[in-house]
Amino acid sequence: MRIKALVIRILRQIIRDKRTMALLIFAPILVLSMLYLVFNGDDYIPKIGFVDIPEQIQDQLNLDDAEITQYDSINQAKKALSNHELDAYFLFENQQPSVVLEGSDPSINGSVMKWMQTALKPLQQNAPQKEIAVDYLYGSSEMRQFDYIGPILLGFFIFFFVFLIAGVSFLRERTTGTLERLLSSPLRKWEIVMGYVIGFGIFTMIQATIIAWYSIYVLDMMMEGAFGYVLLITLLVSLTALTLGILLSSFANNELQMIQFIPLVIVPQVFFSGLFNLETVSDWLSWIGPITPLYYASEALRGVMIKGYGWDMIYKDLLILLGFSLLFMILNIAALRKYRKL
Repeated sequence: MRIKALVIRILRQIIRDKRTMALLIFAPILVLSMLYLVFNGDDYIPKIGFVDIPEQIQDQLNLDDAEITQYDSINQAKKALSNHELDAYFLFENQQPSVVLEGSDPSINGSVMKWMQTALKPLQQNAPQKEIAVDYLYGSSEMRQFDYIGPILLGFFIFFFVFLIAGVSFLRERTTGTLERLLSSPLRKWEIVMGYVIGFGIFTMIQATIIAWYSIYVLDMMMEGAFGYVLLITLLVSLTALTLGILLSSFANNELQMIQFIPLVIVPQVFFSGLFNLETVSDWLSWIGPITPLYYASEALRGVMIKGYGWDMIYKDLLILLGFSLLFMILNIAALRKYRKL
């Protein structure tokens, strides 16, 4: 009888919490749907450039299952490769076949080389087999899968932990009455928001610096660019996660409700951050990535760590991350006015 009473109390408690009820059903469905859409996408079709390949040779190649673009010079093909318009370009030099891979994604490199072996098979049946010379614009044949996903994971873990810690910490400021006392003081709302951002921000900067240093110099993560740019990106990622965590904590009444935002806010960003090949995902889903902060953080981190990019190549991603932070701060000031009526 006492157990029955306890069960009834727990059931009533959950049923009365509409948000928990919704997330118990909606969150697993959302995550499973994204996994289905990401992993059941179309097969990747490599984009290959042909540099002045004679027509009689092209007629003998098997060109199925690839997007072929013709180029008149190596410089044109190299420019297209660096602009992500190609995965590789193919040419014959002194009757020797050779391929130059973009090289930053080991899975795409594998797709290109597999396609090359199939494409050249008819040609090799009519002539002595020649080994394909392989070169890389970025990376090398020794590049590991961890080197490719490492920059994305670096940005993700910094974003995740800063979001969680900032959200819960700011929530405690509300539940303990500290925020209430601040709002009743002469301090303006934007000053309170800035104070919290700077206060929490100092510790998140220390955290981001230690994580970036450990990943690169202890775990030996691939690092082609300047460490200072990695620090700058991770600091902006931390600032974005910090302001987003503080904003969403305004809509949570306890720590459990704050954690419930994770499958709605963090998980979708993981799927569309570049961890999986987005070119195989349906077009109607491809708009999700560019509206999430982790998408730009991953782009910038991979650019610096794998391709050795400098400021001129990453500044747009950094400005967008800064824009996300400013937007979340403005929304938080508005949330202070709407939800914290004191």
